[in-house]
Amino acid sequence: MNTTAHSNTHISTPQAMTSLETPPTHHCIAHNCYSLRCPAGTEHKGKEAGAPMVKFSKQFEGQLVPEWKEAFVDYWQLKKDVKKLQAAAGESVAVPSAVSSPWLRQTLPTAHWVMRLPFLHPHGHHREPAAIQVHKKLMIDRSVDDAIVGEVYETGVADGAGFVDDEAAKVFFQRLDQQLNKVNRFYERKEGEFLERGESLRRQLQILVELKAAITQQQQARHGGGSSKGSTDTDDPPVSCSIQLGDQSLRQIAEQEEDGDTKLTNDETAKSTDEGVVESGKLGRPDEEVARKLRTHSGRVVTCQGRNVRINIPVTTPSRTVTAIRELLFEDMLSQSKKTSTHGTDGNEKLSINKRKLRQAEKMIRGALVELYKGLGYLKTYRSLNMMAFVKILKKFDKVTDKEVRQIYLKVVESSYFNSSDKAVRLMDDVEELFVRHFTEGDKRKAKMYLKPNQREESHSTTFFIGLFTGGFLALFIGYCIMAHIAGMFTQQSDKVYMSTSYPVLSMFSLFFLHLFLYGCNIFMWRKTRINYTFIFEFTPTKELKYRDIFLICTTSMTIVVGVMFAHLTSIVKGNSSRAVQAIPGSLLLVFLSILVCPFNIIYRSSRYHFLRVIRNIILTPFYKVVMVDFFMADQLCSQVPVLRSLEYLACYYITGSYMTQDYGYCTRVKHFRDLAYAVSFLPYYWRAMQCARRWFDEGDINHIVNLGKYVSAMLAAGTKLAYENNDSAGWLSLVVIVSSIATIYQLYWDFVKDWGLLQFNSKNTWLRNDLILKQKYIYFLSMGLNLVLRLAWLQTVIHPNIGSLDSRVTLFFLAALEVIRRGHWNFYRLENEHLNNAGKFRAVKIVPLPFHEVGDD
Repeated sequence: MNTTAHSNTHISTPQAMTSLETPPTHHCIAHNCYSLRCPAGTEHKGKEAGAPMVKFSKQFEGQLVPEWKEAFVDYWQLKKDVKKLQAAAGESVAVPSAVSSPWLRQTLPTAHWVMRLPFLHPHGHHREPAAIQVHKKLMIDRSVDDAIVGEVYETGVADGAGFVDDEAAKVFFQRLDQQLNKVNRFYERKEGEFLERGESLRRQLQILVELKAAITQQQQARHGGGSSKGSTDTDDPPVSCSIQLGDQSLRQIAEQEEDGDTKLTNDETAKSTDEGVVESGKLGRPDEEVARKLRTHSGRVVTCQGRNVRINIPVTTPSRTVTAIRELLFEDMLSQSKKTSTHGTDGNEKLSINKRKLRQAEKMIRGALVELYKGLGYLKTYRSLNMMAFVKILKKFDKVTDKEVRQIYLKVVESSYFNSSDKAVRLMDDVEELFVRHFTEGDKRKAKMYLKPNQREESHSTTFFIGLFTGGFLALFIGYCIMAHIAGMFTQQSDKVYMSTSYPVLSMFSLFFLHLFLYGCNIFMWRKTRINYTFIFEFTPTKELKYRDIFLICTTSMTIVVGVMFAHLTSIVKGNSSRAVQAIPGSLLLVFLSILVCPFNIIYRSSRYHFLRVIRNIILTPFYKVVMVDFFMADQLCSQVPVLRSLEYLACYYITGSYMTQDYGYCTRVKHFRDLAYAVSFLPYYWRAMQCARRWFDEGDINHIVNLGKYVSAMLAAGTKLAYENNDSAGWLSLVVIVSSIATIYQLYWDFVKDWGLLQFNSKNTWLRNDLILKQKYIYFLSMGLNLVLRLAWLQTVIHPNIGSLDSRVTLFFLAALEVIRRGHWNFYRLENEHLNNAGKFRAVKIVPLPFHEVGDD
């Protein structure tokens, strides 16, 4: 874009300013020319309250929006520039990070404050000329009729300003201008996106209310005709609606929609949703000019029981990724609009709408409003934190240079777009008002629960019980190992019945809860490094499991498992081999499965059911749209093949009643069960391959097909290993080595380059990527080396390792545990890369698909 800078005006203010009278609840920083309006509920905690003095840079980094980090003020680079000036001045004392004001000694609130500069005395004493002058310039695009594309600020340092190093000062202000311009551009762009989303939601609500009114009118007419008033929503017949197309062809209407000429409107005045986003950002009544255009443009009129609602429904099929959602309310109409044979002479089409569909649409719109409100809250945080960063860095600059330039530049910052625009703030208030009116029936408290959900507080009792059960688990496990060693249970001459029936239960639970424990470690590291896993997995903040919850589940469950297995082993050692004793491992498994599907609201029911829904989506792949949490969980299952095989074997052993006769070889002799065991080994790779196929079908990205090839190669490697186990020959051994080597190289490439985003040769970080979460680069190289070593676990198929006299099943358990550890290690870098991809696109909130198809949605 060909742009030129046109000087518009410049701002230069005297250096001395008067103080403002501040309300009692506000706190002013001594000698600063501004006051801070603290958020509601934030109480002042001074030194006497024992508040810790935290560096602003730590507070700033801890409270910024992680996905928008690159759009925030680069406070750390500006600090380096100030330190250069300090070094030039020959000062040996570092710039203090704390100030004398008690207000700054409190932790920077996550809520929002408003900065206000005081007025200037029109008549003041004679002062020295300003050291800097800040010019505001308009950027003009000559290629688009001299259109103004934005404004930028440039600061000029006056000759003879008295800086110790004029060049260093100029570099500082040049960088400061760049940061201010960056913040303004980002804020304006994000504000525009949110305003557009708010207008779209206003139209969606308008359609929803009209359709609900049509259904209500139809029900009243039916009830008045003598139908039962006690009918449920499922008994309500759908509203019969017709779509009037007029004399225009479907293609002509589609072209009008493509051009943006067709808008959403009502033939009747909407009583509760006639608000729109006007230029100020306020959701208010649309002006008459817009209303006139809406009435004059051609569109489709949906007539439902005498009520006409003109809505926008493009004829063309929506994109495949949102087809099911887009056709939620209008599938009958969309399917008919593709068939010209269904068009009557009058161009009418039929549509079926009922309460169930409207409830689904209402849920989608409600979720979109919540996400919009969250995004506006992030924007408000962005505004306040950046303003505070400018204040702090200019204070440091004044302290180092002994110049009074802070007042001048802060006046400019205050008047800049990101601090002066109130569109987002007003839109935030109006979204809250709309939510209260339409979704909580005027209950503001209930609306706050949706819009501002409170995080579940972590209890100290959780930490206590983690320690308690950890100690219990270690004690029982040590006792179990000692008893098993004395009884010779884990040796090659051990009791074959115990190792074939009871040991698989212990190993299965151990591998599963080891994986869950590593997931808790992942959450701890993701939170510490500010990787927004909650947003990536689309978890509900109020219901998601914290890492302490996961550790509590793991320690409690393993204490129970090892305790029961210890009692079971004690009974066997004493010679008690009754059916009741042999049924103990199976009963333990049954208890845990019962807890998993328990319908009562106990033991993290929301998390258990979410887990089951994800497993359902994986099993029914590719019939469900694949989201991040689905294919992430499918990847975890690829590392839990031994658990799935043990589960299948134990189900066969106990369901067929083999445990009564201790015929542990029955399930390996029957061909059907043996073939099923082989199929279980392939299932996780098959599910993952089908997910890749579904994502390719939805998104059209060829990389998903390449990823599918990785899982196909894994299935081929698993097949050759099974064949080699049944036919121990040199030919099959060679085939295992070749196929497994190819699969390993394929997997390593995908791990490093695609899933982790590493091995980028043009990166500023050699062999890594440009952006890294961890500061120590060597950790990434160690991680790649560890992943390489653990990926070679398939070699056990070739070399058949034995650890002393241990049973081969114990050796296989250790190898399976290494694969679980590799997966837990892989998880951190996989989500780190996903988080950086979101940050590169500044994605911090979900874009919830809307039920009614609008212009530009294809």
